[in-house]
Amino acid sequence: MYGAGDVRVETVADPTIQQPTDAIVRTVLSCVCGSDLHPYHSMPATEHGQSMGHELLGVVEEIGSAVSTVKKGDLVIVPFAFSDNTCQICTDGFQTACPHGGFYGTPDTAGLQAELARVPLADGSLVVVPGITENDSALLPSLLTLSDVYLTGYHAAHMARIQAGQTVTVIGDGAVGLSAVLAAKQLGAERIILMGRHTSRTDLGRQWGATDVVAERGEDGINKVLDLTNGSGSHVVLEAVGLMPAYEQSFKVVRAGGVISRVGVPQYEEAPIGFMSLFGKNITLTGGPAPVRAYIEQAIPLVLDGTIDPGKVFDRTVSIDDVPAGYAAMDAREALKVLVTV
Repeated sequence: MYGAGDVRVETVADPTIQQPTDAIVRTVLSCVCGSDLHPYHSMPATEHGQSMGHELLGVVEEIGSAVSTVKKGDLVIVPFAFSDNTCQICTDGFQTACPHGGFYGTPDTAGLQAELARVPLADGSLVVVPGITENDSALLPSLLTLSDVYLTGYHAAHMARIQAGQTVTVIGDGAVGLSAVLAAKQLGAERIILMGRHTSRTDLGRQWGATDVVAERGEDGINKVLDLTNGSGSHVVLEAVGLMPAYEQSFKVVRAGGVISRVGVPQYEEAPIGFMSLFGKNITLTGGPAPVRAYIEQAIPLVLDGTIDPGKVFDRTVSIDDVPAGYAAMDAREALKVLVTV
């Protein structure tokens, strides 16, 4: 990405092992993330550009001398953040804050919308999918969602400590919001209100467990949720947008003593937290970058046995040469989430 709206496909040198803890992974599937659209809207023009992408399902091609948990030929899920998975922060379950880890798409670690990727801290980061090969095409998109999108939705629900019988409002009908609907249903929510206005998306939300859809926006949307909850609001709000209007909706529709869990990457630093927003109603605010590495092993069997099929969020497929068109389609809301093949 060279700036807002300027995505190009380039041939660069193949990645190589730089540290003995690295692995080189050949891409089977990658994708475009909703969070990639934030720089697509606002990134200043640059001379050299920045490689993009942070979601990957691939096959191990080469390992460093210190790597012991994966081998060449393994089909692996690459979490969107790399981590050692052994430090105290990781063992607490917050691998996205690993002091030794980091993120892709930086000057030091190239993005994953590519044919090959260098994965640092491979032992801690890569998760092998047992008994599956790259030819098992029906399952691959759902396995890819475990690198980010589905488990980000799951993280929102998990951090909110959803309990059976609760009412949950999900703000945002993008891929993460829909994944949050699916996760809330898995955790036992009785009523799930999806705030979204794109019928093709909210239809999938209903399929995954949404009991109500609120298409209205702003105060009209807030009032509709309050009407649906007899004026009390929702026990839990899962915010999957990251913009200030979504945050404002969250604290206006959550009930007293409830929880707001944010996984939409916030495009703001200052936000109301005082008496009229959070404090006065004893609201808990939680969420953050999803430590998907903490959840992958328990999610893989749910995909393999068909309990969940989160790959349904992909509604368009492009080759790696057509990734710029994939960005444009998602930006224009012509596609929910774009799958990338190589």
